[in-house]
Amino acid sequence: MDIIKDGEEITSIGDVAAALGLTTRTIRYWEEVGIIESVPRSDGATRGFTPYYVRRIKFIIKLKELGLTIKEMQDLYAAYGEAKQTERMVPRLVEILDEHIAKIDDKMARLASLRSDIVSYRQHMVTKFGASQASGA
Repeated sequence: MDIIKDGEEITSIGDVAAALGLTTRTIRYWEEVGIIESVPRSDGATRGFTPYYVRRIKFIIKLKELGLTIKEMQDLYAAYGEAKQTERMVPRLVEILDEHIAKIDDKMARLASLRSDIVSYRQHMVTKFGASQASGA
């Protein structure tokens, strides 16, 4: 780790990846698609990340765990803007999370219906062919 002039430590991409359980390729990809940034590098230098950038990577990991797509993360980053204002991003994040909640609710309803159909069909088979055949296999 090197110290930059304002006193922030710069962590190498390898160290960030290891600490967060990611591959360096994943971090590079996220940078390529514009959802994270690294410290500007001099020619041939390794990518480096300040604590601010590491927090952003952790935020991206959380968004990924919540099921957000790369496109949605790009939209959030655009809302965050050059001014780096969280309050500009939060309404869009809430909107995206609401969309995901609705999708999950819909999927859960379809799964509950499917489960009910399977239970009914199973009961029909047990009744029609007898419990002894249903329990053997």
